[in-house]
Amino acid sequence: MGEIERRQLGRTGLSVTVLGFGAMDLGGPPAAGEISDAYAGRILNAVLDHGINFIDTAICYGTSEARIGQAISHRRNEFILATKCGCQPGKPMTAPHIHAAANIRAGIEHSLRTMRTDYLDIVQFHQSLDRGAWESDGALDELLKMKAEGKLRFIGVSGIFPNLIDQVDSGIFDVFQIPYSALQREHEGIIAKASANGAGIIIRGGVARGAPTDWNKRYYMMTGEEMSGRWDKARLDDLLNGMSRMEFMLRFAIAEPTLDTAIIGTKNVDHLGGNVTAVLQGPLPADVVEEAKRRLGAAGSKPV
Repeated sequence: MGEIERRQLGRTGLSVTVLGFGAMDLGGPPAAGEISDAYAGRILNAVLDHGINFIDTAICYGTSEARIGQAISHRRNEFILATKCGCQPGKPMTAPHIHAAANIRAGIEHSLRTMRTDYLDIVQFHQSLDRGAWESDGALDELLKMKAEGKLRFIGVSGIFPNLIDQVDSGIFDVFQIPYSALQREHEGIIAKASANGAGIIIRGGVARGAPTDWNKRYYMMTGEEMSGRWDKARLDDLLNGMSRMEFMLRFAIAEPTLDTAIIGTKNVDHLGGNVTAVLQGPLPADVVEEAKRRLGAAGSKPV
């Protein structure tokens, strides 16, 4: 088996595999379904064994951070670790996020202890904040202080419209995590702008949570009906040429030249292997991407 392509994560200089791993599904309820510590460890080690070197998590993803610490902290030199701040340690995803200096510090210290590491490669604001939210209570200043202390290397934000525009224009953030897929191309233009400005681009939602099996669930501001409607209206099945929809979606995502890594989550070892196999086929051919974008644009999936 070949090696997964690597790209440079913007001005960070970090070399990341184009396929990353989103660890939310390993956290158990309420963030995700039940999974044992042992099986979560099996998946995390399989991620590294496949050569994937980018792992993304968050404080509020249940036991996700703890399981990373338990299962692969002894392999810390093999992966780039990204987490998020603003969450409240010990509270679920549904709890309010607090963007005050004290909570930012408490969260990062919690992540360091829980994942058994001396440093975090990337810490991202978990919500798409406006400038007032990251400035008024010292959240950004605290991140920068902790960066100076060596506890984190780069800062980012998990952003969406409309605040993403000001976030990119601010020039503050080293990386952006942005939803993007064939069925949700709205952010395509701002992704290109952020990349041109030197920021690293992390894509989430690249396969729309396993297209189409989870399209009945609300995901990143779109309903399953909206996603199915775009797929069917664009007649993308005509372009599959033997691929599964999952493979098509993943290879479409990595064909985007401004993407540095696409984080795909799973709690199934076989699905993980399937994602790796798809990525090893490389991006979709340029002519297929061009035709898909033409059809998708007519179906409503186009840059804003």
